[in-house]
Amino acid sequence: MKKKTAIVLAVLVGLLLAPAAGAAGDQPQLEHVNINLHNRPALQRGARDFANYCLSCHQAKYMRYKQLEPGLGLTDKQIEDNLIFTGAKIWDPMTVAMTRKDAANWFGKAPPDLSDEVRIRGADWVYTYIKSFYLDPSQKTGVNNAVFPKVAMPDVFWHLQGLQKPVYKTVTDSDGTKEKVIDHLKLVKKGSLTPKQFDRFDRDLVTFLTYVSRPEKMESARLGAWVIGFLIFFAALAWLLKREYWKSIDH
Repeated sequence: MKKKTAIVLAVLVGLLLAPAAGAAGDQPQLEHVNINLHNRPALQRGARDFANYCLSCHQAKYMRYKQLEPGLGLTDKQIEDNLIFTGAKIWDPMTVAMTRKDAANWFGKAPPDLSDEVRIRGADWVYTYIKSFYLDPSQKTGVNNAVFPKVAMPDVFWHLQGLQKPVYKTVTDSDGTKEKVIDHLKLVKKGSLTPKQFDRFDRDLVTFLTYVSRPEKMESARLGAWVIGFLIFFAALAWLLKREYWKSIDH
């Protein structure tokens, strides 16, 4: 009886894990991005690019302009002159004038809030996604994305990165079925940036989005260093006190 129960449980676990494993295998390979939140020039460039290319559609409503100061090392005036292009004030959240209803009507789906995008999907996913647009005449926007197929977002960075087309390869599934999948993307029209320059643009933008998703992380790291320093100092003080205390007892 126990053996039969174990077999049934094993079969059920296999059935539950099989779809998940198949879904994971279908995911494209993500490129790794090295994020350094202490690189202020990268954060400042990322904030500039976010304000110029993303903030017209994507909001970051859980982040206020004022909160950018400590991480980016900017003053109120610098933020107002370089990052605020509407009538927003320094204490306002980073929102857009477009309503979600209008966005859904225009794009088919409201653009997501980017406050938590890196926290939810990961920096590597966002970094690879930005680089993975390719020409696809079957889509309304004329482009598709290798990381997020049939995405509603147009390729707003095409003039920087250039235009890409997919290069396919044929793979054989476990059941013997053959299908064509994207092997890699090939640049067919150059943009205003070289591939190396666009990589830096992408990394800077993801660095800023990482900061926006967890602005308290930098402050936590700074406070953590002070806490560890205090604990080391207190441990040394306690050891010296203990040695002095036991010295009198030994005598």
